[in-house]
Amino acid sequence: MQKAPTVYDVAKLAGVSIATVSRVFRKPHEVSQSTQDRVHAAVLDLGYVPSGSARSLAARRAGAIGLCFPDFDGIDGGPAPVAYAEGPVTAQLDPPEGVEPSGDLYISEVMLGTEIEAWRHGMAVTIAVARGERGSEIFDNLAGRVDGMVTLSRTVPERLLAHISRRIPVVVIAGPRAGDEYDHIGTDNVAGMRAMTEHVVDVHGVRDVAFLGGPPDSPDDHDRFTGFRAGLAAAGIVPPAEPLLRGDFTRGQGRVLGRRLIESGTVPRALVCSNDQTALGVLDALLGAGLRVPEDVILTGFDGIDATEMSRPRITTVRQPMRELGRAAVDALLCRLRDPLLPPQTRTLPVTVLLRESCGCLA
Repeated sequence: MQKAPTVYDVAKLAGVSIATVSRVFRKPHEVSQSTQDRVHAAVLDLGYVPSGSARSLAARRAGAIGLCFPDFDGIDGGPAPVAYAEGPVTAQLDPPEGVEPSGDLYISEVMLGTEIEAWRHGMAVTIAVARGERGSEIFDNLAGRVDGMVTLSRTVPERLLAHISRRIPVVVIAGPRAGDEYDHIGTDNVAGMRAMTEHVVDVHGVRDVAFLGGPPDSPDDHDRFTGFRAGLAAAGIVPPAEPLLRGDFTRGQGRVLGRRLIESGTVPRALVCSNDQTALGVLDALLGAGLRVPEDVILTGFDGIDATEMSRPRITTVRQPMRELGRAAVDALLCRLRDPLLPPQTRTLPVTVLLRESCGCLA
C-alpha cells in the first residue's frame, strides 16, 4: 500500500510552509486566495486528507458545536426494530387522519440556521436528542466532544446545564434569563402575540377570543400567553387566567383540541394558537366538522413554518426568524469562545405578523 501523503508533502508541492497549509484549513481568511488555490490544488493532486484529531489536538479544540434538543418527535422508549421483507409492490389507502407529516418544523429551521453559520466558520455540528431517562447522560456525553453547546430551554435539568457551563460555553435558545450566566437567544414572543391579538380584536371586531396553549413549562408558551392577555386587556376585555385548552405543540394534539371544542358545542369566534402546528391541527378538525375558516372561526398561529403557507386557507401567523435563531446562537457561542470573559449576552430577535386568509384578511 502506498504511503499516505502528509502535510509536509502538501507544503512542498504548493511551495509554502506547513504553517501556511494549516492556516488554509483553519483560518482561510488569513491567507490570500492564490495561496489557498495552490494548497488546495496540491491536496487534490496528492490525495491528502487532513487529520481532524491532529488538528483538534494542536488547536486544543474539537472544531465542533453541540446542538441538543428535547424529544420533539414523541418517541417513547425508542423506535421499534425495522423488519425487512422481500415481496411485490402493494398499494393501500393512506388516510391523513392521525398522521404527523411535518414533524417539528420549528426545530428543523433552527437546526438549519445552526448548521449554516457553523459551516461559514469551518465548524461541524453534532446533534443529539435528550430523550427519556437517558437525556441527561446523552447531553453530558455530547458536551465532552464539542467546543460549546447550543440547547433549547428546558431541554436538560438546570443543575446539569450549570455543570456543563463550567467546562464549555453554553447558549440557550428561548426562555428568559433566570439568574444564570449563559448567553440567551430568543424572539419577541410577547410583542408578537399581543400584536396578533389586537389585530383580531380591533380589526375584525371579535371579542369572543380563546387561547390554545402548549406545555405549561414552555417559556415560549408563557410569553405568548402573556402577550395574548395584554392584547385583550388593551381592548378592555378581561383576560383569562389560563389558556382555554393546552396541547403539546404538535399537529396531532391540535386535532384533539379542535375536536374537544367542537364536541363541547361552544367553539369561540376566534382561536389564537400558541404555535403553528397546533393551529394546523385545529384547522384539520374544524374543516373536518364542516366549519368554515374564517367565516365561522378565525384561526391564527405562531412561528411562520412553511406548512402554514401551504394550508387552505393559509394560516395567519406570527413569523419568528427561526433560522436566524440558530445562526445567532452559533455567533454568540463563537464570540464566547474568542472571549470567555464577556458578560452574559441576551439577544431578542424581532417578529412579523403575517395576515392571511384564516383571519379574514385576503379572503
